[in-house]
Amino acid sequence: MICPCEKKGETSVVDSRPTEDGTAIRRRRLCSCGERFTTFERIQYRELMVVKKNGRKSTFDRDKLAKSIYIALKKRPLDSETVEKFISRISRSLEELGQSEISSNTIGTMVMEGLKELDPVAYVRFASVYRNFREEKDFVQFVDKIDVFKKR
Repeated sequence: MICPCEKKGETSVVDSRPTEDGTAIRRRRLCSCGERFTTFERIQYRELMVVKKNGRKSTFDRDKLAKSIYIALKKRPLDSETVEKFISRISRSLEELGQSEISSNTIGTMVMEGLKELDPVAYVRFASVYRNFREEKDFVQFVDKIDVFKKR
């Protein structure tokens, strides 16, 4: 494994244990430079391809999914363990579809539905980017249609 500090591959595993939900192995590593860092090893059943709205295809990237979710959840009161479980659940659901090609629309819808339950503010943030709101009225119309905030 390459050290993120030195960009060299001289690291050793100090500790290794399964994650709480059992979907990955968490490894604490130590570099010869003294830097410590964590890596995760996950099962990948098949290589998933994402079909974009314009028809282009790209390999499913869990990190890209995580980044977009973390942006939506920025400064929200959720711990990283809860967020990681949510990301793992989305990834697992995609693999369980049994398809090698999945539309970006399917992924976006899954994330939106999950965020709706997890954090309503993050749900609206994600939707504003995913649905590509252009004007304030688009945003207001979307929020008026959803009942997430009416429950509170």
